[in-house]
Amino acid sequence: MKVLRNEKYRGYAPFHDSLLDPENQVRGDYKEGFTIGFEGSKDGPNWDKPFHSPNIWPNPDVLPGWRETMEKYYQEALRVCKSIAKIMALALDLDVDYFNTPEMLGNPIADMVLFHYEGKSDPSKGIYACGAHSDFGMMSLLATDGVMGLQICKDKDVKPQKWEYIPSIKGAYIVNLGDLLERWSNGYFKSTLHRVLGNGQDRYSIPFFLKPSHDCIIECLPTCQSENNLPKYPAIKCSTYISQRYKAVHAHLKQT
Repeated sequence: MKVLRNEKYRGYAPFHDSLLDPENQVRGDYKEGFTIGFEGSKDGPNWDKPFHSPNIWPNPDVLPGWRETMEKYYQEALRVCKSIAKIMALALDLDVDYFNTPEMLGNPIADMVLFHYEGKSDPSKGIYACGAHSDFGMMSLLATDGVMGLQICKDKDVKPQKWEYIPSIKGAYIVNLGDLLERWSNGYFKSTLHRVLGNGQDRYSIPFFLKPSHDCIIECLPTCQSENNLPKYPAIKCSTYISQRYKAVHAHLKQT
């Protein structure tokens, strides 16, 4: 609790802090997490932006070397995500480095969260380790342990929804696409609806959430438009969209 989450969503978030599926959950997620974000240069233009701030770190005497390990992992995860962004650009008939510009991924809103899930979920009673949702940003890179729990719904528009478990493959990452990428690609890429069900075992995961820079305008890409496929989403600034989503997820805290 000495490193409790601040107003910029850095630090420790206790159990039930987030409510991702208010229509089906009776209370917040049965998970706790620790968030590390992109700091950038203190002399840079984004230092005072809503999602940029110094990280909160535990006392190094308590966890010696932990901060250095986390910072190194964070940078490697960011590098991998930027490489995947090149593949996505090619898939959208764009230049390979289209997304890797200062305006887009140069100063990203990129968060890494260390999650711990516990308890046993019971969807019939509205109890979930993590409620059903799609991630807010561009993509998520997910490392997990071998404990089953993550489920995805391949077609989020079909009712009733069909859920299936995603196995943990040693040495591999799970990549989820996010809502901003769906907007950006005019629906060509679909964000991944997913949830986590607890089975009574402790479960750990480290998702890395990549979002563009604060002032990046998310609007339908020219290569995703045609006479029969007009823009489905209005243009919106990245930080505005992310702020709206964060507030919705944590709105229940003001009511309890």
